[in-house]
Amino acid sequence: MATNGLMASSSVFLHRPRIAFASRTNQTVGKYGKGRVSFMGIGTRRLPVVLSMTAMADSGEEAVKSVLPGNGISIMVNGCSGKMGKAVIKAADSAGVNIVPISFGSAGEDGQRVEVCGKEITVHGPTEREKVLSSVFEKHPELIVVDYTIPSAVNDNAELYSKVGVPFVMGTTGGDRNKLYETVEEAKIYAVISPQMGKQVVAFLAAMEIMAEQFPGAFSGYSLDVMESHQASKLDASGTAKAVISCFQELGVSYDMDQIQLIRDPKQQVEMVGVPEEHISGHAFHLYHLTSPDETVSFEFQHNVCGRSIYAEGTVDAVLFLAKKIRLKADQRIYNMIDVLREGNMR
Repeated sequence: MATNGLMASSSVFLHRPRIAFASRTNQTVGKYGKGRVSFMGIGTRRLPVVLSMTAMADSGEEAVKSVLPGNGISIMVNGCSGKMGKAVIKAADSAGVNIVPISFGSAGEDGQRVEVCGKEITVHGPTEREKVLSSVFEKHPELIVVDYTIPSAVNDNAELYSKVGVPFVMGTTGGDRNKLYETVEEAKIYAVISPQMGKQVVAFLAAMEIMAEQFPGAFSGYSLDVMESHQASKLDASGTAKAVISCFQELGVSYDMDQIQLIRDPKQQVEMVGVPEEHISGHAFHLYHLTSPDETVSFEFQHNVCGRSIYAEGTVDAVLFLAKKIRLKADQRIYNMIDVLREGNMR
C-alpha cells in the first residue's frame, strides 16, 4: 500500500527438527503508559458530545437492541485497499453493517475504485479530506470510521476525525500514542483505540498482566526462550511478544528483548514452525518456553493466528460496542478492547 502520511538470541529452537505449533496470534501491540502494554481505562469525561446523531433510545436495553448489525450504523473503512481494510469490510458486510462506498488513501490512489464484497469503494487522496468526511458524516449521522492505514498517518487522521467530530475505531499501530489520546480527549469524541483487535489475544494478554500483578516472582530463576513467526514484510519483533515477555519479567524471569528469535524465512516457517503454506503471507505464530533452573520443569505458552479474520471480527465488535456507547451517551469516551471484552455479548 502506498505511503503518503495521509493513510494514510537464544538458539534453542533452531536445534529442534520441528516445532508443533497448533494453528491458531498477533498484530502489533503498542504501548501506552509504563513501558508495557496497558489496556486499562484512559479516563472519563462528563461533558456532552457534539455529534449529529439520531434520537437516542429511551433505555439501555433498547439502545442495545438498536445497535444490532444493519440498524442504522454505517462504517467508513480508511485503508480499504490494504489487506486488513478488505478483511474488515468483509466482516462488516457479513454482519449486516452498512459500508460507506468512500475511503481515504494515498495521493497515488486518489480516484481509484476498490471492489470488496461486490461493493465499489471510491478512494480519495489527501486533498479535501475534511470536506469529504463532513459530507459523508452529514449523510450518515451514525457513521463510525475504521482506520487501518499506516503508522505515520495515525495522528493526522485522528486530528481529522476529531475536527469533524466523527467517532472512530483506530486499529492502526504506531504514531505518537500519547498525542493520539490527547487529541481525542480534547475533542470529546467517542473512540475505540487498540493496536490489537484480536479479542482472544487481548484476553490472553490481560490474563498475563493479571498473573504478573498477582504473583510477582512466581517464575524466578526460570529461563525463557521466545520464538515468533510473521510474514516476511514484518521486519520488527512482535509487539504482542514483547508485551507477554514484559509480564514474564515481572514474574521473575530474566530476559533481554533482543533474544527473541524472529522467523521470517518462508522455508523455515513451513518446515520448522508449521505455518500452512497458504498463510505464509499473513500469520502470527508465537511460542514462549520456560524451563526451571534444574531443568526438571517446563512450561509452554502458545498462540497462533492464520489470516486476519480474528482482527477483522474484533474490529466489527468494537464498532457495535462504540455505537451502543454513543446511543447511551456514555460518560466515558475513549475505550479499548478490554472494555469491549468486558461488555460481553459479542457475536
